[in-house]
This record gives sequence, C-alpha cells and structure tokens, in this order.
Amino acid sequence: MVSADVVVVGGGTIGAWTACFLAEAGRRVVLVEADTLGSGASRWAAGMVRAQGGTEAAIRLGLFSREFYAGQRGRYPLDSGFVAQGYLMPCFSETDVAAAHERIALQRSLGVDVEWWDADEVDRRRTGIAPGATSGASYAAGDGYVDAPRNVLAYSAALVALGVDVRERSSFTGLLVDGNGAVGIETTSGPVEAGAVILTGGPDLGTVGAAAGAKVFTGGTRHQVVVTERVPGTDPRDLPMVFDVSAGIYWRPGEEGGLLWGMSNPDEQPGRAQNFDTAYYELMQARIETLYPAAAGLGLRRTWAATIDYTPDHLPIIGPLLRDGRPVPGAFVSSAGGHGMMWGPGVSRATADLVLTGRTDLLDITDLGLDRFDADGRSRVAADPIALPFPATSS
Repeated sequence: MVSADVVVVGGGTIGAWTACFLAEAGRRVVLVEADTLGSGASRWAAGMVRAQGGTEAAIRLGLFSREFYAGQRGRYPLDSGFVAQGYLMPCFSETDVAAAHERIALQRSLGVDVEWWDADEVDRRRTGIAPGATSGASYAAGDGYVDAPRNVLAYSAALVALGVDVRERSSFTGLLVDGNGAVGIETTSGPVEAGAVILTGGPDLGTVGAAAGAKVFTGGTRHQVVVTERVPGTDPRDLPMVFDVSAGIYWRPGEEGGLLWGMSNPDEQPGRAQNFDTAYYELMQARIETLYPAAAGLGLRRTWAATIDYTPDHLPIIGPLLRDGRPVPGAFVSSAGGHGMMWGPGVSRATADLVLTGRTDLLDITDLGLDRFDADGRSRVAADPIALPFPATSS
C-alpha cells in the first residue's frame, strides 16, 4: 500500500498548490488525479486576479493570491506569469456607486490599495471605455492576471521540485475510514494510506464528495472566453482590465494585441458544457462594443468554452468533510467556488494550514465549511456580490 502523511485528490490549481504548501512544511504528500495535471478547469481560465472582492473573505483570499503570484520568482522553478495590469470596476447607477464606496472602505481597511474615480476621472483616463458610459469606477493598480496554462506548468514544476508523489490517471473511488476517522483513500490504482485526506475537484467536486459518502454543494456551468484580433489604434496592454459586474463580462489584454474577454450565462441550466454558445456571445458582444468601442467589428482569433465550478453563494468551501452532518476527522474539502486563479493560492494556503494546525490566520473560515448549507444547498452566508452570474443552485 502507498502511504503518506497527506493525500490530495485533484490535480488542478487548488489541489496542486495545497500539495505544494504541505510539502514545503515537510509533509510527505501523494496527489492523485483522474486525468493529468491541469486537465480540468485550470488550463481554461482567463486568469483574472483581483483583491477587489465584495466580502472580507474574498478580499483576504484575493490579496494573498495576488501577492503569492507576484512573489513566485525565486521560490519555485517557474512562475505563473502574473502581470499587474490594474483592474477597473465601473458603476452604471447611483446604487452601483453607493455599493462601490462601501466595498472600497472595506477593501482599504484590509490593506488593498484601491481608488475611486468619478465619471469625469474615468473619462479623462485612458481606459478604452466610451466617454459618458459610467457613473464612476473603483480601480486597483495591483490587480492583474496570470497565464492559465503557465500556472499549470508552474505548479507541475513545483510539485516535482518539492518531491510530491503525483499519480496521474488514478481516479478517487472512496474514502478509507476507521473508528477514528479518515485513514486514506481508494483509487482505481489501489489504496493510499494517509493521516489526512483533502478532497478537491473543481466542477467534479460534487462527484468526488459523493464517492466519499457526502454531499458537497458545488456545481459546474459553462464559461466562455474569446480573444479578438489586434485592436486598432490602441494596445490593450496599456489599459486597465475591466469587469462589468452588471452584465457579467470582463476583459483584459490578449495575445498579439488582441482583447481577451469572457462571459457566463446565469440563465443556463447548470451542468457540463464545452460547446460554444454563439447566440449568447453575440448578445454580450453588443454590450462590450457599447462600452469598449474599439472592439466593434473585430474578428476572433480564438474562442473556447469550459465547465467551471461554482458554489450557491459564490464563496469558497474550506473545512471538514461532513457525513450526515458530522465531521469526518482527518478529511477536508477545498473549493474556490469558480475563482480558482483569483483565490486558488489563498484557498490552498488556508486548507494546508487547517491540515497542519487545525486553524488558519489567513482568514476566518468559520462560515466557509459545508455546515453553512442546508439540505437543499441554501447558504446561511450572504453571497459575494462581485462574482460572475453563475446559476443560483447547484447541479
């Protein structure tokens, strides 16, 4: 039987960086992945990284992750390609403006360097946004993006350098327990004995949880991203990234002078979907061309759709695995709730802390466990208001 101090299920951003943090702390770690490292949602992400969250948990996770990406050089063989592009979050109504000022106050209290630009300031700045389109915006110069495929390479190289035992094409099939709690896992390649078990899995975490005999309230939904041809007359690398929360679309620099932008449709039924929805793209294209006139009429260099995860309240899950409402000692669940690039290192750090010491100083995880959901998946915690418009219920 293979044995380790900790076994991690899932080779995406959460599972891999959690395994790295545990290995850095001197633990013997086995990581099992049903396919290959990064073969799930991680390699399809747009890579947006921001500390401009709408809740304290989101802000703390975003700030830690942003600083982690910026400080990877010299710590690991390869970095994730973080670029501090600056992130603008425009407002379009008095209600938006009031909410933005409340968020800015909270963000500043937690150490985020964020500014308020009124409508005239937005128009004076080089943002690419049409003059007169906004009622103002919040802006954080330190926010930016990573390159998702490079992030997969970065954590793959780190796993090797740190001596993590990576077992690809090995699917999780069940939890091994004794009278004291979790003692390992069953896989299609045989059992792994361990003193602690961490379950991750992104859009497949619900299935992983079911195999462990538990209900984990996560779902999967389609997310679409396009990269345009070169934007004429301007270089998106000289402009801030933008998130139009009201429409659920965002954009940032793409390759070769193009614009990368993404969208999710809140009216879709949840579930796996990797085909591109042209009709919804055209609907959102009209919105982005109104806000960002330089994008009008541009052809597309690349398009893709991928299934990404979400939770009912758009917040992460960090805590013990529950069976029939009771914790399973030594078994933990970790999910970024659709924010794998943005919160992934922070969620991973908090999860590793929980395994190592039973607590974390990164953020208060009291209300981030599975016990916040009722039997129908309704959360007692207020949802993060700054999130893509994922479905309201899990699949």
